[in-house]
Amino acid sequence: MATNAIDQTRRMLSLVTYLRERPGARVGDVARAFGITEDELISDLDILPLCGTSFRGGDLLDIDTDGDRIWWRNPSALSAEAAAPLRLAADEATALLVAARAVSTLPGLRESDRLALLRATAKLEAAAGEAAGASARLSVTFESEGGVFADVDRAISERRRLWIRYYSPARDELTEREIDPIRLVSVGHTYVEAWCRRSEARRTFRLDRVAEIRILDEPSAPPQIELRDLSEGLVQPAAEDPEVVVEVGPGGRWVAEYYPHDSAEELADGGLRITLRTPDPSSLKRLALRLGRDGRIVSPVGLAESARQAAGEALAAYDGQG
Repeated sequence: MATNAIDQTRRMLSLVTYLRERPGARVGDVARAFGITEDELISDLDILPLCGTSFRGGDLLDIDTDGDRIWWRNPSALSAEAAAPLRLAADEATALLVAARAVSTLPGLRESDRLALLRATAKLEAAAGEAAGASARLSVTFESEGGVFADVDRAISERRRLWIRYYSPARDELTEREIDPIRLVSVGHTYVEAWCRRSEARRTFRLDRVAEIRILDEPSAPPQIELRDLSEGLVQPAAEDPEVVVEVGPGGRWVAEYYPHDSAEELADGGLRITLRTPDPSSLKRLALRLGRDGRIVSPVGLAESARQAAGEALAAYDGQG
């Protein structure tokens, strides 16, 4: 039966223990004990000298064979006494200390987490020595998303409802709504998946588009819903969905950020030619109206014509009110 890499790795780990307890073991005896051929054993022995606690000479396993017996020259290399303590370089210690101090100032951080972080920071400062002094001269300020993240995380932990003012670039408007947060997800950007009380449906909100947020006293009570697999993105168009091509100017580049797309080619005027897929192309007519002079639907032709007609009707209705 063929041996895979996992089987070989398990065997070699066992082989290390076996050989350490049996100095001068015979090749034939060891092969029989592990149920392998002598050639397979020799192949393992050729790999073991490349292993150790580090790539420094004294830390690699010094194992060899004369074809009859196996000798391990430095079995103490794996002893507890030989293990060196973990040491951080000055830049590593500085980065950890600056990050830890910054995180400890986040608004909405649970107090128990803040205290645990401060205790860990104090231990790290003591171990870092001079590097701790250098890190004290550096500071990091989180943008607003950090505070929003902390509030959402706290609301999820305490099972409380949130009130948010949220910006929708597709409609170019701010809306107020109450949501029951379910989980935080990161798919390129950070989002909160929640039950929206305004629409009575599951919605996903991007944290950097939350203009204002408050944790409410009301308990969060989202309905029992099956969590979606978001590993491939928030929106996952199918390959068989119709293809739509949209050209946008510089003022419409946000479309490539907001809509999942197959490609986005740069245009000479600073705009983009965006190819995307959607099961309902007609739903993009609203996008065309929203873009106005900043973009147009190129194909399919029927959708492009329908969008132009809708834009003409909207303009006529606006003129008629004047």
